[in-house]
This record gives sequence, structure tokens and C-alpha cells, in this order.
Amino acid sequence: MTLKFLEINLLRKSCQAGFMILLLFCSLVSTTYAQDISVTGKVTDSKGSGLPGVAITVKGSTKGTNTDVDGNYQISIPANATLSFSSIGFEPLDVPVGNKSVLNVTLSEDVRALEEVVVVGYGTVKKKDATGAVSALGSKDFQKGIVTSPEQLMQGRVAGVQITQSSGEPGGGINVRIRGTSSVLGGNNPLFVIDGVPLSGDNTSSGGDNQGVGRQPAKNPLNFLNPDDIASIDILKDASATAIYGSRGANGVVLITTKRGKGKGSLDYGYSLGISNITKKYDLLSAKEYVAAGGQDQGSNTDWQKELFRTALTHQHNLSYGGGDNSGNYRFSLGYLNQDGIIKTSNVKRYSVGFSGLKKFISNKLTIGSNLNFANTLDTGVPISENIGFEGDLMGNILKANPTRAVYKADGSLNQITTTEPNPLAFVQLSKDKSSTLRALGNINAELEIFTGLKFKTVLGFDKSMSSRKQAYSRDLVVSGIEKIGRVYIRDVESNNQLWENYFTYDKEFGKVTLNALLGYSYQSFENSSKNVAAANFRTNNLDLMVNNLGIAGTVGIKDATALTSVGSVVQNSNYVKDELQSYFGRVNLGFGNKYLFTGTLRVDGSSKFGGNNKYGYFPSGAFKWKLVEEKFISKTVFTDLSLRVGYGVTGNQAIPHNVYDRRDRYSDYVINQNGDGITGGGLNAVAFNNPDLKWESTAAFNLGIDFSILKGRLSGSIDAYNKSTKDLLFKVVAAQPAPNPFVYKNLDTDIQNRGIELALNGIVVEGNKFSWEVLVNASYNKNLVKNLIGTYDTGEINGQGLSGAFAQRLAEGQPLFAYFLREFGGFDDNGNSIYPNGDFQQFLGGKSPLPKVNAGLTNNLKYGNFDLSIFFNGVFGNYLYSNTANAFFTQGSFANGRNVTKNVIGNGEGALNAPDVSTRFLEKGNFIRMQNFSLGYRLPIKSSKVLSSARIFVSGQNLFTITKYSGQDPEVSTNKSLNDIPSFGIDYTAYPRARTWTVGANFSF
Repeated sequence: MTLKFLEINLLRKSCQAGFMILLLFCSLVSTTYAQDISVTGKVTDSKGSGLPGVAITVKGSTKGTNTDVDGNYQISIPANATLSFSSIGFEPLDVPVGNKSVLNVTLSEDVRALEEVVVVGYGTVKKKDATGAVSALGSKDFQKGIVTSPEQLMQGRVAGVQITQSSGEPGGGINVRIRGTSSVLGGNNPLFVIDGVPLSGDNTSSGGDNQGVGRQPAKNPLNFLNPDDIASIDILKDASATAIYGSRGANGVVLITTKRGKGKGSLDYGYSLGISNITKKYDLLSAKEYVAAGGQDQGSNTDWQKELFRTALTHQHNLSYGGGDNSGNYRFSLGYLNQDGIIKTSNVKRYSVGFSGLKKFISNKLTIGSNLNFANTLDTGVPISENIGFEGDLMGNILKANPTRAVYKADGSLNQITTTEPNPLAFVQLSKDKSSTLRALGNINAELEIFTGLKFKTVLGFDKSMSSRKQAYSRDLVVSGIEKIGRVYIRDVESNNQLWENYFTYDKEFGKVTLNALLGYSYQSFENSSKNVAAANFRTNNLDLMVNNLGIAGTVGIKDATALTSVGSVVQNSNYVKDELQSYFGRVNLGFGNKYLFTGTLRVDGSSKFGGNNKYGYFPSGAFKWKLVEEKFISKTVFTDLSLRVGYGVTGNQAIPHNVYDRRDRYSDYVINQNGDGITGGGLNAVAFNNPDLKWESTAAFNLGIDFSILKGRLSGSIDAYNKSTKDLLFKVVAAQPAPNPFVYKNLDTDIQNRGIELALNGIVVEGNKFSWEVLVNASYNKNLVKNLIGTYDTGEINGQGLSGAFAQRLAEGQPLFAYFLREFGGFDDNGNSIYPNGDFQQFLGGKSPLPKVNAGLTNNLKYGNFDLSIFFNGVFGNYLYSNTANAFFTQGSFANGRNVTKNVIGNGEGALNAPDVSTRFLEKGNFIRMQNFSLGYRLPIKSSKVLSSARIFVSGQNLFTITKYSGQDPEVSTNKSLNDIPSFGIDYTAYPRARTWTVGANFSF
């Protein structure tokens, strides 16, 4: 009873207390509302015009409103509150209200926004004053998630820039095309410049061409740069912007600027964990379906894709410390990346170190700075080839292996039967492919202000790399050319590039006339050396022992080098080349009354790559910008910016093999490391001969552009139209025999045209302190055409059984580059043989090309409180893909020979003896729309912490889904299927699959 009485008494007192608290709360609420006052007013700009859509909030609360179309507002607030006013393009403003009932406010233009600068060659320029076609990306614009190289940061983000990953392999190659494809042998990737140091564009690691495995590509040379160290990427697209780089600017220029320290010294740390899985497997026959279709039953049930693909993890750590003020800045960074590929054993690790520093002396007249990026990249590859035959590489055998075949024998050993049908798992377990690449890039620079307006700057830059790739294949691997022999390939590549530049800049205002002038000199040298060793006939199956002790390779009475390369002991050869580039450059920018802007540029390049008759090339450009918004006849209430740009210039391309203009010898050294018969020496061999008339490719380009901003800056963008014409095409043609080399480099009197339109839009849908929504759209159209080409040139090698000598693409007059040249497939006849309605011969297909006509990107950036969300889609349209994979493996003849196929092969009417000729049967549209990136973040509210200044957690997704009709693994693919050194594009052959990745992580500032 006593206990029950106490419970009742406590309950009664609790109710009383709760009632009193409720009364007090209601009293406070009523008092608060009783003190609210109504405030009205108008928000204007410095010229007195009303500003619509200004966000107005009560400081310290979520209560707020927006101004109407005339800038008027009305809001009910507590007395003595403070109102916060904010709008895009204007400085935010806090105003105490006091007891005022009317509060009119004038917002000042955001000078920082107006003065936003973009990086151009040898300096910066205000974005609103840029006369060329320049696109700028900051860290907020970059692709989020697992990013291993700088190109991926800008994929799909810039109009006129197409970025294609040749495969999904960690650290794999990436193709970058700016405003189309202009060259054949001269390369089509842009010039990359990192902190002012132009890169050579050469591979910094070795590819491979191995017996029984085929040709394998080198890794992406830009993998050394930690994306977390990048502050901005500026893309120069038209000739007026790129001509300052002369002979290397024809394919555009990408300027990468690394981060600098700022503010009070702070320590930043970020960690992320990525989880990757294959996006799409091939729809192969299961063991049950394979047997039901008449396939040979070997008694097991094996999903070979499941055996070789895996869930892959990626770990990233980034640590940096930096700060700065008006007298200088500094930043140190450490990075670690460990990315597993979705195929077993494949992996890339990167250890990176970065430093940037700047200090001013002599009353800020002298500035000395330095930048350094150092990385050690370790790649573990798998034997996936670009050109292996029907016997197949790792991917080919994953696709064609009999699903009723067991992985292991009863004794636990790998089930290997014949060299024509290798066990895919054996490929992984009995081979080793390790690459190690050390690369250091940086510069030290000094700038002296001689007198007001005139400055002199000198830059010493360097780019040095050392790489070694070691591949070993066990004698136990049942693959043609490897079984019972064993092979080792060691390929070392070293490059040493040095830069010295000196230039003056002069800035002066003469009343309403502004002058900016640049005059300079540049010298850059490029040294490259390589050493290749091939060894065979090993007496051990220990892979580590094989690559580290070539002395255990045996001899078998080798008599000549040809026999040695197939079964012998050790073959060595080495190569060394050096090129030099000497340049003079100048640029003048003139402005008249902040209304008319002129830019003139000239660069003179002298290169050792070309013969005595054409050592120097001249690359001029000119551009004009008319700021229409400054004219009285343009309504300022409609436009906040309206400008017209026009530019024309000539740029060059010299990205060809080294020293092809004159006779050149290469020393080859063949060594047998055992006593007895064999080769004991080597010698000099001619590999080129005199060619003094060889010169640059030259690209003349015209650009017309409009920049605009309306709705008080809520909608801005640009529209550009361009016409590029590339002449003096560098080409390798068959030489008249006898000659020391079967080919010679020449300039063809050919014109490759690229014409297109680009659109970039930036819209602010909602802007407020609590919620904001930004939409960015870019789209581009490009048409490519070859003109004045005499003769035809084949490329696009197609591999597979019965496909020796086959090709799918041809260069010819009146066609786009790499136009498809195929038989027209019309189905199968009653005997299961292919029908070719237009004849059993290859022909052009009305200009069908692997080059896309349209590229587009759509980004939505949203913020709500401390949450931020970014969703990015990109798309490619108007291109075609050729599936060499299907041509080689997914036919009725392949199934009849005991190999697996995709389900659509069974019952399609094809006969077992039908020849798998190259035809439109394997040509598909490459259109796709991809949800490329999704990122959701939350910034933790940090209030009184003395240690932690900010913290953000996030989750992001990459390659989440793709809408496409392409039947292959992924439509973003381009395997190197070059023929006679003529490149190809848009052919899919057993490419490393693409992955879907989810990433979780956090960033902290201390």
C-alpha cells in the first residue's frame, strides 16, 4: 500500500510540474508573437534597380522570404532582430532592424565574383575579359568518388571535350578529345601543362607484346598526380587560346593548377572506402543451357565470370597541411591510394607527396615559388590483350570457356587441357605482371617587379620518371608459346624532361585603354631511353625466381635471333633518343573603355624532330571581344552580361616518334647467358633515313562565341561555333625499296575538318540560405570529314579464328576519320550462311563512324542546410561501335568448336560452318546516357571545438546505371586496334570491364 501511494503521489507531482512547464511555454510563445513586427522594404543594386529573388532570413533562425520581381519584400520578425540579405553576384549583408517598420537595402556587387579569373598560358585573365574559348573547372565541379587520374575529374563536365576510358582496368588508358579528332599519327590528346610545366605526352611506363598473350597497353601516364592535390583545371579550346603553345596546341591545352595554402595553418585529412562490382556480365549460356543446346558436357557447372570477377575495395588517405597570407603560402600533402580491380589480382597502389610554396621579398617586389609532385605507382596487371587471336587472352577465355568444364582436377591441380582452350584461372595464378613507376614533376620560379607594371619571371622545370615492368609466365601455363618453356619480359623506360622559361609581362592603363603584354623565351629538352629483356626456356615455375634471376633461362642450341625470340634464352635491346624544343612567344591584350578587347599572339617553335628545311614553325592568332552589355542600346535590366567573341589562329602538332627526319641507327644487343652455341653480340641497325622536308601538322581554326547572363545572373552561359582544318597531315607511308626502312614519314596534302557547336548553361533555380539548387548543362555537336586524301588506308584490325588480315575501318576521301568499311549483313540463308544483299565485299556505310556527333552533360547541385547533393548524367550520341569480341567468340562456329557463347547465338539461324566475316552484323549504335556520379554529403555542425574546425561525411556513387542498346559490357570503350601504326577508334575487344562503385568517406580540418 505504501509503495502504491508513493507511485500515485509521484505521478501527481509529475503532472503538476508538466502542466506548469506547458503554461510557461505557452506564455513565452504568446509573448514572442506579441512582440513580432511587420517589416517592408525594397532591395536594390548600386544603380537603384530592384533585385528580384533576394533571399532574406532572420539571422539565427530558418524564418525567411524572397523579394518579388521589383525587389519588394514583407516579413514578420521579432523586434531588434537582424535580417540577412543574399543574392548571386552580390555581397551578402546583415542589417539590424531595431524598431523600424520600413527597411530599404542596397546590395553591392560581389567584386570577387566579377573578378573571377581563369588560367591561360603564362598567366591569368579575368573570366569576363577572356577573348578565347576557355572553360574553367574548380574542385566543386570535379567528379566525386574514386578518381585515379586528372582526366576523370572533368569527364562530361565541359562542352566540346570527350573523354573515353579505353577499359575499366585500374590505371588504364584514357582518350581525351577536344573539339573532335584531327590527326592520325600525330596524336589527338591535348597538351597537359601542370603548374606551368608542359608534359611530353610520352608513355612513362611500358606496354607489352608477349608470346601467347598479345599486345598490352601502357598505363595512363597521368596516374602519378593525386587528384586531391588539384585546385583547378582550365581547358583552352580554340586557337586564339592555344596558340601561345604553338606547335603543341592543335588538340587543345589542359592547364592543371595544384592547391596552395591559405589562411591560418590548418591540417586536413580525408579517408574514403570504395566498393566496386562489375556493372554488367555477358549473358552467356549456363551449364544446363549449354548442354541443352547440344554442347559437350564435361560434367561440371562453372560460372567462369563468377570465378574471375570479384567485389573490389579501394582505400584512399589524403593528408595535407598548409597556410598563407599576403607575404606567402605553403602546403604539404601526402596521399595513398590502394585500388583493387574487379578481376582477381589486378590492382594499383600510389604513394604521392606534394609541396607548393611561395614567399615574397624586398617589399613584395621579388617572389620566389616552387611546386613539386612526386609519386611511386605500383601496378599489378592481368593478361588482357588488344590483339590476341581466337585462343584468347584472360577475358577471351572467361567468355568462351565451356561452362561444364571443372576449374580443378580431382587432385586439386588446375584443369588445363589444350593450348587452344586455356583455363582462365590458370592465366591469373600462373602469371605475374608488376610495374613500378617513380615520377617527379615540379618547378622553381622567381618573379621580379622591375618597376610598376613590368615584371620578369624565370622558371626552371623538370619531369623525370623511371619505370620497370616485369612479366613472367610459368612453364606450367598451358598456352601456346609458353607451355613447357616459361617466359619473362622486363621492360625499363626512363625519361628526363627539362624546362627553362623566361618572360616579361607588362600591365598598364592609359586612361580608358588597358595594355597587357607578354614576351618570352622557352627551351625544353626531352630524353627517353628504354631497355627490353626477353627470356625463355626456364627450368623452374617459380615466378619470383624467374623475374629476379634470368640466369636460370636455358639454351637449346640457338643459332639466330629469330629462333631466340621464340624459344631461346635471353634477348636484349636498348634505345635512346633526345629531342629539343626552342621557342619565342609573345602576346598583347588591349582593352578600350572596358568595351572592346583585342588579343594577338605569336609563337615561334624550333624542334629537333623536324628536318633542316623546316626546323621552325610560326603560329599566330588573333581574337576580339565586344562587351555588348556596356552599350547603351542593351537593356541592363535584361542582361547582366552579353559579349561577342571572334577568334582565328594557327596551331601545330608535333606528337610523332622521335627524330624521324634523318637517318637513325639503333643498337641491339643479343646475349646468351650460357656457354655454348648462340648469339654473342649485336650491332647497329638503320631504322630511318634522311627526310629534311618533314614539318609540323598545322591546324587553322575559327571560333565565334557569345557569352550571356540574364535574370540578374540566375541564368548564364555561352554558345560557340567553330571550324578546324588540319593540313600537312603527318603520315607513315611505304618507302620505295631498297631502303634501310620499309616506311617513311611524310606530310600529306590532306585536310581533316572538324566543325561544331557548343553550348554551356548555368542556371540558379533556387537560391536561399536554407535551400539552393543549381543546374549546369553542356552539349556539343561535332562533324568530322577527311578531304583531299589520295589513296585509302586501312585500320581497325579484327582478330579471331578465320580473321587473319581482317580490318573494319578505312581512311578515305569524303569520309570521317576511322569510317567503318564493312559488308552489309542481311541475315542468314536456309543453309545458315550469311547474306550480303549489296555483295560479299566491304564498303563504306554512309559515313557511319565511331566518332560521336553529340556529347552532353547534366549536373544538379542542391544544398539544404548542412546537406549537399550532386547528381551528374552524361551522354554520347551518333557513334557506332564494332564488337570484335562478338565477331571472335559469339558465333555458331565458335559454339560448334566446344566454346561458350551468348544466349542470342543459339537458334539465330546461323550454320556451324558459316564464316564470321567482318560485317555490320557486329556493328551497333554506341549511344548511351549514364548516371555517372551521385554524391551526398553532410557538414557536421562544429561550434566550440578548439581542435576541429570542420568535418564532412559523404557517400558517392559512380557509373550507377547506363541506358544503352549496345550489347557489350559497356559502350564507353575503345581498344587499340591499330594497323600499320594507323590508330583506330570505337572497337571493343575483350576489354577490361567497367565497374560500379560506391564510396563512403569523411574529410576533417583541424
